[in-house]
Amino acid sequence: MTDLKQSYSVRLNDGHFMPVLGFGTYAPDHTPKSQAAEATKVAIDVGFRHIDSAYLYQNEEEVGQAIWEKIADGTVKREDIFYTTKVGEELLPKNASGEIILETVDLCDTWEALEKCKDAGLTKSIGVSNFNHKLLELILNKPGLKYKPTCNQVECHPYLNQSKLLEFCKSKDIVLVAYSALGSQRDPQWVDPDSPHLLEEPILKSIAKKHSRSPGQVALRYQLQRGVVVLAKSFSEKRIKENFQIFDFELTPEDMKAIDGLNRNLRYDKLQFAANHPYFPFSEEY
Repeated sequence: MTDLKQSYSVRLNDGHFMPVLGFGTYAPDHTPKSQAAEATKVAIDVGFRHIDSAYLYQNEEEVGQAIWEKIADGTVKREDIFYTTKVGEELLPKNASGEIILETVDLCDTWEALEKCKDAGLTKSIGVSNFNHKLLELILNKPGLKYKPTCNQVECHPYLNQSKLLEFCKSKDIVLVAYSALGSQRDPQWVDPDSPHLLEEPILKSIAKKHSRSPGQVALRYQLQRGVVVLAKSFSEKRIKENFQIFDFELTPEDMKAIDGLNRNLRYDKLQFAANHPYFPFSEEY
């Protein structure tokens, strides 16, 4: 990763650059989609240039419109924005009843389709999400592989620091991107309401107090110093501004070691809906 004081981007293995701090746009179904649009505009005004979305979020139209409005008013140019989207089960083959035909899904065929999208100029970079090291190896060892994944977006925070997967990805020149980096929204659709609140963690609060920062800023800065691209999600203007203020302080080696010690391999999002999928990623240690 480049010097964080000089550049806020990391070079991907295809030569393109990804801003190390991204703005997450996921929101629970009950959140008005207009909020995603307004928050995206605030994020761009604050300085975010990496916007993360997905087909699954069902708000890409609103987020896209917000980006174009900020281009139209001169705040940014299109080339300034690194926009990430994700495709998934909506593209998989289904039977007449609408059920996914799992046995026909081939990971390498799907990757080839993404390679064709890149060749066609439909995307600059292609990567994966929620891949363990064995799934990554399936792609990397594919005969005739044209493009390696540039990144792997996974849940990653001090309670699930993904140290082994991070080491593996670094060895393959794949950037790890952290979602749920601040713990997770307590969306009952995904998250156990009894799961611990990361930002109430005493060690994070103690380190934050020492640096006159918030626990959230410490959790985000922790990822940057590990070489992880990190996504920050909030629709609060105050928090969006706060989440961007992580480039002007540095955690000490002692701070980093203390935060490393918080790891408990705790997942907020267990992807239970996909537990029977042949490529379910969480059956492996990393």
